Amino acid sequence: MKITFLLHNGYGIGGTIKTTFNLAEALAERHDVEIVSVFRHRKVANFTLDPRVSMRHLVDLRTEKEHPRHVRPARVFPASEYRYPQYSELTDERIQECLASLTSDVIIGTRPGLNVQLALQAPRSAVRIGQEHLTLKTHPPALRNALRRAYPRLDALTTVSEADANEYRRRMRLPGVRVEALPNSVPEPGIPPADSTGRIVVAAGRLVTSKRHALLIRAFARVAAERPDWQLRIYGNGDQEEPLHDLIHELGLYNNAFLMGKATPMDGEWVKGSIATVTSVFEPFGMTIVEAMRSGLPVISTDCEYGPREIIEDGVDGRLVPVGDEDALAGALLELIRDDELRRTMGAAALENSRRFDPVPVVERAERLMAELVERKRSLRSRLRLRSPAPVRLTDTVRAGAHTVRDMAMAAAITTVRGLRKVRR
Repeated sequence: MKITFLLHNGYGIGGTIKTTFNLAEALAERHDVEIVSVFRHRKVANFTLDPRVSMRHLVDLRTEKEHPRHVRPARVFPASEYRYPQYSELTDERIQECLASLTSDVIIGTRPGLNVQLALQAPRSAVRIGQEHLTLKTHPPALRNALRRAYPRLDALTTVSEADANEYRRRMRLPGVRVEALPNSVPEPGIPPADSTGRIVVAAGRLVTSKRHALLIRAFARVAAERPDWQLRIYGNGDQEEPLHDLIHELGLYNNAFLMGKATPMDGEWVKGSIATVTSVFEPFGMTIVEAMRSGLPVISTDCEYGPREIIEDGVDGRLVPVGDEDALAGALLELIRDDELRRTMGAAALENSRRFDPVPVVERAERLMAELVERKRSLRSRLRLRSPAPVRLTDTVRAGAHTVRDMAMAAAITTVRGLRKVRR
């Protein structure tokens, strides 16, 4: 199959980009795969992409940021979508031209706004799959309405959790659209897993309010008071970096808690630790959870909706604690820190249980879905061809026309005669 991914910006950094690269690289083992990045803002991509997967861009922000059509608002990309301010009349035009030119068997959108353009503008000959990397509940009402209008034109919609797939099935009318849960894949790290001896708690993610790193720092203050030989290392960048730095100093944790900045890849950092933490308010999936587990770390996560509870088996390969509960988080951390054997056992279980997110089983599910949709589309086209009427010959058309003219003339004559009879009466 020829498969095309439509991505917001393949040159940036984030979970959607990483999981798209992972899936594209795994599919490239047996298929012709390309990534179309709407934007490009730098010379080299942050993530390394397998050379078997080609990537091209539609708008180069290094040279086209002031393009006359790029300063005009987009009309096709939905205004209620989070990324709308970055889209324009120029992106509408370039995306439409790109989609019209594709000869792909399957085209995959990777965010709601692009899914809308895919549904409205992609060739009907291609299988159109929209991916949801967030959740239906997190979308504003105006965007949900835009999706209700456009998504029935898709062939399939995939979510990263079964809970969100059920949400789409319940709340959206999508007749004929396959709605399937397809989790993100995480390759096996190329280094040995953690051995549970490192006295480090590791967290990774954007330093933004929704990730609740401040809660983690406050909970870790209780750990440091009892076990000052342990460290907390938080990886990532974001607008909360300065407030978090101030909080660390306010709590006197400058020898125990550290903001490490961005690390790509994270494999070498996970294995230095013995416990991973996720304290988000919501996690559509939880890439960092799986990454840590694949490195042999038990994960303590907030039991927020969707992702974590479908990944972590509480008490087996990690712990789930209530959202925003500082006491429960500190207690779970201390439970694992105090018990070396429990930490090792959970780490081993995390390593084993995370294998279900390896690219191989995930890609097998994706391939099966795509193959079924391609076959369904081909079968439908075949049935439509069989139902179409036999071609009509020109002579038949002429004869039919002659009969029609003669019949019309006879009908007119009969009507005239009947009219004259009435007059005579």
